[in-house]
Amino acid sequence: MSSSIQPKRIRKDPAARRAEIVDAAAAVALTEGLECVTLRRIGEELAVRPGLISHYFPSAEDLVAEAFGSAATAELDHLLPAGRPEGTPRGDLARFLARTSGEAYDAISRLWLNARHLSRYRPVLRDRVARQEAAWRERLETLVRDGVRAGEFRTADPLAAAVQILVVLDGLGVHANTATPERPAAVLRMAVTTAERELGLPPGALDRTTD
Repeated sequence: MSSSIQPKRIRKDPAARRAEIVDAAAAVALTEGLECVTLRRIGEELAVRPGLISHYFPSAEDLVAEAFGSAATAELDHLLPAGRPEGTPRGDLARFLARTSGEAYDAISRLWLNARHLSRYRPVLRDRVARQEAAWRERLETLVRDGVRAGEFRTADPLAAAVQILVVLDGLGVHANTATPERPAAVLRMAVTTAERELGLPPGALDRTTD
């Protein structure tokens, strides 16, 4: 004889529930694209009604922007963590550049391309893209300034050096959406070569394998 007693649903803390929604949306954005981040789609991912998602994100546009921001911030924190309790500026820059390749990096590159395209028509997303770009510039500029103070780098304009490195990485990231044949080693090293040139380092100073 089956019981008529229904299992008691556990209500999650609002902050935990919101974080769960954002994590699910970020995962969908990375694997399927920002266009697939809808209240219904994320509800399906979490096995809840769309109404619950809209309670935290009344506008789907807010959820899309938050999904991109969450994924982009996680990428930044992985590639270029803030603070260096044990590392050196040159070592951290070499580690960062070594990590900017491979399928995981291609996935986030595709997301950036996706976000920049959609942001032309979506003001909320456009604002979030601008904030994430500023965070990237600030993080890398801080690293360069630290390197200059430590005597490891030489540049009169840390911000310009950081922007040039990021521009090269963005350019290389465009190929994440194409079936481009294997590129020459010199092309793959363009970001490293640019960083070495802009920071007064000898060729090969930033070569290393990723951790």
